Amino acid sequence: MSNSNNNNAIRVVAAIDFGTTFSGFAYAHKSNPENIIVHNKWPNFSGYYKIPTAVKYDESLNLTSWGYSALAVKPNKDIKSSDIKPAEKFKLHLSNMENKPPLPKGLHHETAITDYLREMGKIMKDAIKKSYQNIDFFKQVLIIMTIPAEFDIQAIDTMRECLLKAEIIDKKKSENLKFTTEPEAAAIHCMKILKELRIGVDSSYIVVDCGGGTVDLTTRKLMRGEKIGEITERKGDYCGGIYIEEEFLKFLGEKVGSSAINLVKDKHYSQLQYMLQEFCRRVKFPFNGERDDFKPFDLDLDEYCPVIKQYVKGTELDQMEEVEWVIELKFEDVKRMFDPIVAKILCLIRTQLNANKNCKALFLVGGFSESKYLQARVRKEYGQKIKNIRVPTNPMVAIVKGAVQYGLRQEVVATRVLKWTYGTDVARGWKSDDPVNRILPGGIVIEFSKLAVKGEIFPVDAGIQTVFTPGHIFQSEVGFDIYTTENENAKFCDSPGVKLLGNWSINIPITLSVRPILFIMSFGEIEIEARAFNLETGDRYDNTFELDI
Repeated sequence: MSNSNNNNAIRVVAAIDFGTTFSGFAYAHKSNPENIIVHNKWPNFSGYYKIPTAVKYDESLNLTSWGYSALAVKPNKDIKSSDIKPAEKFKLHLSNMENKPPLPKGLHHETAITDYLREMGKIMKDAIKKSYQNIDFFKQVLIIMTIPAEFDIQAIDTMRECLLKAEIIDKKKSENLKFTTEPEAAAIHCMKILKELRIGVDSSYIVVDCGGGTVDLTTRKLMRGEKIGEITERKGDYCGGIYIEEEFLKFLGEKVGSSAINLVKDKHYSQLQYMLQEFCRRVKFPFNGERDDFKPFDLDLDEYCPVIKQYVKGTELDQMEEVEWVIELKFEDVKRMFDPIVAKILCLIRTQLNANKNCKALFLVGGFSESKYLQARVRKEYGQKIKNIRVPTNPMVAIVKGAVQYGLRQEVVATRVLKWTYGTDVARGWKSDDPVNRILPGGIVIEFSKLAVKGEIFPVDAGIQTVFTPGHIFQSEVGFDIYTTENENAKFCDSPGVKLLGNWSINIPITLSVRPILFIMSFGEIEIEARAFNLETGDRYDNTFELDI
């Protein structure tokens, strides 16, 4: 298997950065790889590199709007009115996080993802066809899809299915679709800055991708031939920019009651959204952590969210009437909203630094990286340890540009760190310390046999070789089922945390000899290539498994 795309007909590489809160796409022609076009012309909105990851439906769940139009709001003085809530943050339903954001009743997250990607796909196809004449989209365009480092195999499979239904690919296993993680794409984009900083081969750098929902980190090493290698396991957490708004709503709930917030969120979402947008514009975005620069913000609920007044009860009602429904946001209040989120990001960076003490540079990318307070805290905490802490120009587009660069030159990624321990099921003789209930007829036990261990660094396409032999002379089939686990010491294939990645078996002729089978497993871009050779007959067998990157 090769890192280069097998389809020589590819003329254009297009990348989709499907984010929790904002999404966008970019593309470039292979004949002019330096000219990466980041799309910024959306229906009724121009000049924005990204648009909100939001869709809105009517009561029959027919799509009515998406992007900025789905969140278009204005203050509404009619406290009796109610509105249909748009679907947001539905990407998080592909994660393993608890307390996933609610969706409109009856709406499945896969439907929301598909509908959103379909609308974006229409614009992307049109833009590419206008930029480059006579392009066959399904045959000549390579799609690069960015995903969080936390996504597992099931999430990747769901994305494939949604892209197929959205008509961005023409078959689920299309060779013209590749995945890369968001921090990996950002790491590729930041390679040019390393040259400007005169950071050379064998130097390592950290990329902190601060998105809306997730913050993902990766540590990479610059290698010869303008390639990069991964040297520590990717880490991430749910501590992106949207959680500042969540902290703001908690603060507001302390003033008016959490039940009032929830009722407005359910019944009058446009007013809540208007208030959040004003909070971001006037408080969140300008906040830099300097008391002298802070301008207190008087949140007049009569102006920003009048409908909430009908839901405030008890002592909260008395207190709000006393202050005439005006809540003052002081410096300390806003700082308390930021600090828990920023602390998680600093902890993630510390974990990466502890695993790599020779870091030459750190890059902050993603929309939340534009926060002056976050930048200041990172520099204060780690400025003595890392000489170069940089925020690239337009950090919001670093990922989508890096994804295009990856598609144009996939061999740029030389090594990856395994996220899982990989193994297969192997029959062996019973041992005295084996559980009695594991013994099969003939005194056989099926164990989990490790092939590759979590945290190991593997060159892309490197092969792991193991020789297996059939358990008895009349065995005509050999299975090579592949399992994954985070537990390096798993003993059996049904031990806690062990998951089946894929089934595979081969037929072998029955002979009286040992019949050794050479099994080779190679880690490619997004797939594991498995090969088996019957060393007695010379027969070869091939299979692929989706790789949880």
